[in-house]
Amino acid sequence: MNYLVVSPHPDDETLGAGGTLIRHKINGGKIFWLNITNMKEEYGYSKEIVEKRKQQIHKVKLAYKMDGYYDLGLCPAHLDKYDSGEIIDKISKVFDEVKPEVILLPNRYDVHSDHKKAFDWCYSCTKVFRYPFIKKILTMEILSETDFGIVDEAFVPNYFVDITGTFEQKKDILKIYDGELGIHPFPRSLEGLEAIAKVRGISAGTRYAEAFHIMKMID
Repeated sequence: MNYLVVSPHPDDETLGAGGTLIRHKINGGKIFWLNITNMKEEYGYSKEIVEKRKQQIHKVKLAYKMDGYYDLGLCPAHLDKYDSGEIIDKISKVFDEVKPEVILLPNRYDVHSDHKKAFDWCYSCTKVFRYPFIKKILTMEILSETDFGIVDEAFVPNYFVDITGTFEQKKDILKIYDGELGIHPFPRSLEGLEAIAKVRGISAGTRYAEAFHIMKMID
């Protein structure tokens, strides 16, 4: 079975679904990664920062043993300037190539505009009569974005994955993104990662868990 995780920014894939991806890979499945935005010198990032991010992504791909990686390389926080039709066409081609049975998306109501846009674009590529291979669509819980969403549109988990056996590896992979981590109570901290995994584990009856919201599931 093919899983495709969509990250608005590198690190979202690990924050939202790292343990699930590792578990699926261990169980013999294939995992693919579609990243929406990235750092480039033309976007105002230094050459050193751009090179560091390239190295981080390379290390993360190796750590997960990804079966495929796709990067749209769009400008962070400026997704509104792109033609949606053109981007949806690019995403559609990735979906058609990977043919994922399970898609992991950012939550539509995350506070970051990049997450909203990424969800909208990708969800446009899930119509069953065009992408019949998609059997499950899940939205992820991403620390520092999902937890700051509007209360009336709060993330409501209804699907949990036991990551007790993969949590430590998830944590090690997140450490690769050292520039994105902060000190507790900053949400993207190792303490925060463990705290949310324990809370979701309580709901699931396990030590650690990742939580998702089912948008569609076809048996």
